[in-house]
Amino acid sequence: MGRTRKIKKDDILDAAERVVVKLGASGLSIDAVAQEAGVSKSTVVYDHKSKSALLEALIDRRMNMELERQSAAVEAAADAPHPELFGRITAASRVVDDTERAVALAVCASVSSEEKMQQRMRKWTTDDLKAMASGPKPQAALMSYLALSGFFITELFGFHQWSPEDQSRILEGVRMIYTSYPEET
Repeated sequence: MGRTRKIKKDDILDAAERVVVKLGASGLSIDAVAQEAGVSKSTVVYDHKSKSALLEALIDRRMNMELERQSAAVEAAADAPHPELFGRITAASRVVDDTERAVALAVCASVSSEEKMQQRMRKWTTDDLKAMASGPKPQAALMSYLALSGFFITELFGFHQWSPEDQSRILEGVRMIYTSYPEET
């Protein structure tokens, strides 16, 4: 008798990421994920009742990874003029991989039609804006954050890839927006 393969939720999500990388968000289906994971459709449906639930779990996982990365960077930037901002700048100084880019595009596709995803993205943005307002020079932090967001989204969606040298110069410019911004009264 053969050994029964035990499939974990992460195995299903790993397969879903591979499907999104290969086929895009429109190619994500319960069937495609089951085939990619080498399991039955019912195994995928057991944990993820629908394509929307599967996409939601995939997005949750990636968002949690990003939040953990940001939290670690903010903690490491404790001595910076504005740890919440400078930590996010540090977290943005990395190469975005194909999986992350594909999941980001899937987020965009789902946000357009899924109110629950829109709410999550609004909350994430609201939390970031509160973090910018929490330190000294909140207006300077907001301007820097908006520049950082534009930079990061441009890279994340693959609209443009800067060389490591250009990326460093841009992120230094974002820091300078904060440090050179006029004092608030």
